[in-house]
Amino acid sequence: MFNKDIGIDLGTANTLIYVKNKGVVLNEPSVVAIDSTTNEVLAVGNEAKEMLGRTPANISAIKPMCDGAIADYAVAEAMLRYFISKAYPKNPFTPKPRIVICVPSGITPVEKRAVIEAATNAGAREKHIYVIEEPMAAALGADLKIYEPTGNMVVDIGGGTSEVAVISLGGIVSSRSVRTGGDQFDRNIIDFVRSEYKIEIGEVTAEEIKKNVGCAYYDMNTEVKEITVKGRDLITGLPKTLTINSRQVQHAIFDSIDIIVDNIKRTVEDTPPELAAVIMEIGIYLTGGGALLEGLDALISKRTGMPVHIANNPLECVINGVGKIIDDVDVSNKLTPSDKKTLA
Repeated sequence: MFNKDIGIDLGTANTLIYVKNKGVVLNEPSVVAIDSTTNEVLAVGNEAKEMLGRTPANISAIKPMCDGAIADYAVAEAMLRYFISKAYPKNPFTPKPRIVICVPSGITPVEKRAVIEAATNAGAREKHIYVIEEPMAAALGADLKIYEPTGNMVVDIGGGTSEVAVISLGGIVSSRSVRTGGDQFDRNIIDFVRSEYKIEIGEVTAEEIKKNVGCAYYDMNTEVKEITVKGRDLITGLPKTLTINSRQVQHAIFDSIDIIVDNIKRTVEDTPPELAAVIMEIGIYLTGGGALLEGLDALISKRTGMPVHIANNPLECVINGVGKIIDDVDVSNKLTPSDKKTLA
């Protein structure tokens, strides 16, 4: 079905690209630096992320994806064009690629159309863009037995959205998509530091705090970690140093995590009893960058009463699932029509 084609995980935080028979060839932040006076693209990906919070007045470092959807169409198209050309170098004899691209399960038809048009204008072959919902791709990438008549529950916590789905016989039985993820955790930390310390920190610093001392659950054996960072004092306007610990971060992100847990419970409630009973025994599989948050698996297990497993290489589960579709025609043919569509 696919030949010399590529898969794209167009994430709010990072974009990953998979090329047939080559594997993951690109993993870079979904950030673009723009000259606001000329609208010229100055940098994309890693180089652009380094500019976040550090640009002069005429340069803007933009994240074109917000909560799993395109927030700035022109910038998203420019970013996709750059990433595709980097992952799939063209010459006069190279055909345009066909693309499999992931979208959140809760995306609206208008948002889905925007993703497809951006991919087409960025260099995909017309009428050959295939979309797959992120939970299905994540389940494939986590090596779950999704084609068997049993229940598989996957929770993919990305930068912009958290996808919860129960999958059986190659199709999604019940699902929920909530626009809360790693980026919201960062915003929670920024708000907490501003409120508690009267200090302003940027997105990069908030992400550093989350990755180094972020924690979702505590018990007697949990180590309290600390990190020292710098920000701007809101009263004096001068730089100031502060130390924040993992218990404070847990408090800061609690409400956002509670939303994710609540949607997991609601998804189980919507699941047929026979499948729910199997999930109670097999457990929940966590994928996405959020799965790496310390204690999240323990918290979800405690709140749901079910075993919780962190998938191998959770950051790349979605793109690896897309890769299976591209590399293996049998896998592609097994997907139900609701999970694999040609839209252009």
